[in-house]
Amino acid sequence: MSGFPDQELLHATAVELDTPDGPVGVLLRGPSGSGKSDLALRLIDDGARLVADDQTQLTRESDRVLARAPAQLEGTLEVRGVGLAGVPSAAETTICLVVELTGGTPIDRLPDEHSVVLLGQAVPALHLDAREPSAPAKLRLAARSRASALVTPFFADKAAEKGPQALPVVLVTGLSGAGRTTALKLLEDIGYEAIDNLPLNLLGPAVLAGHLDRPVALGADIRNRDFAAQPFLKQLDALVAEPALEVKLVFMDCADDVLQRRFTETRRRHPLAQERPLADGLAAERTMTAPLKARADLVVDTSNLAVPDFRRLITGHFGLGSGGLVVFVTSFSFRQGLPREADLVLDVRFLRNPHYVEALQPLTGRDPRVSAYVANDPAFAGFFSNLTALIEPLLPRYEAEGKSYLTIAIGCTGGKHRSVAIAEKLSTWLTAQGREVTVGHRDMPTT
Repeated sequence: MSGFPDQELLHATAVELDTPDGPVGVLLRGPSGSGKSDLALRLIDDGARLVADDQTQLTRESDRVLARAPAQLEGTLEVRGVGLAGVPSAAETTICLVVELTGGTPIDRLPDEHSVVLLGQAVPALHLDAREPSAPAKLRLAARSRASALVTPFFADKAAEKGPQALPVVLVTGLSGAGRTTALKLLEDIGYEAIDNLPLNLLGPAVLAGHLDRPVALGADIRNRDFAAQPFLKQLDALVAEPALEVKLVFMDCADDVLQRRFTETRRRHPLAQERPLADGLAAERTMTAPLKARADLVVDTSNLAVPDFRRLITGHFGLGSGGLVVFVTSFSFRQGLPREADLVLDVRFLRNPHYVEALQPLTGRDPRVSAYVANDPAFAGFFSNLTALIEPLLPRYEAEGKSYLTIAIGCTGGKHRSVAIAEKLSTWLTAQGREVTVGHRDMPTT
């Protein structure tokens, strides 16, 4: 690699996408006004993570090119007409695809594949007009088809390190309208073969009659022919008994009022309420599926779950590239309700509130002045020391029990100051422990 630098700061934006072959880092390049930040925002709204906006630090490590944000710009996206916004982010990513934004210049309909050189490494590239409504879809398609050759060997090496593994099989069931179809689509996006609406007696053969070389996601609910809890559980038990399979049952749940609104808005009839009130159908379905919910390895409540959070949750639990416990730390506002997917919930409203300090009130907990104010509370040091002492021994125990994804939720009154500052600090501490961590702020204002 002589003649090439080991580091370079580019005028570019970097994001990380989930693909069936694992996370893919994408570098968006183009002149000012070509739509880098706008395209990144649309990708992030559909589940991607921001790595760096406008200024991207590239570093060569072995045969990979890593992208990071300058420290002062981490997790911040410039949204034209809105301002600087905190968004879901990743600390770094391996660049597997470069997208050259054309700013309206005509693009060949069937271009030849080409690459660009970053720090001496050839990386697949394509041209794209960010103004097209289909730009995010085209980019995701390119990430899956062109970048897989770079990503797959990395995960193949990881798989070789672990030795033979049982084939992942995910059974998805739950309440009608709670998101089973979306869950199957998300599983398909990360590499599972998704099969829906099979008769119950075919669930087992659909897996066992195959070649057992690809993860499988199976969907079934009361709309399936002859659906009942006990036959479903019998099929589940048969799959669990197979030593070559690692079977998980996911139950999709949702609050009754939200389900009623969804059925009303879509003008669909509930399967069990054809001639009865909708509330009766929902109640009957809850009774019918209660044994499945009690048996589930994971219950996902979609009442207030946005699609990007849904994608993160499914990827965290069932992603094929992660080898250990993934931790998601999120802040939230108690006024907006508890995060239903949280495993551990912490209430930090006992700390003094920056909201009542005039200079700090408009800021968020990501601002150093707010985080310093929170850390200077006399109760903070003892609290944080006890918190880390509690969490540290729990993580290996969770892993030993087979848990792959842990959500830690930290709440305060408004979800803007104290919870945000502590979520950021806890995320930093977990990263220092060698943990794979992502951080989010559910109710933090973006302006």
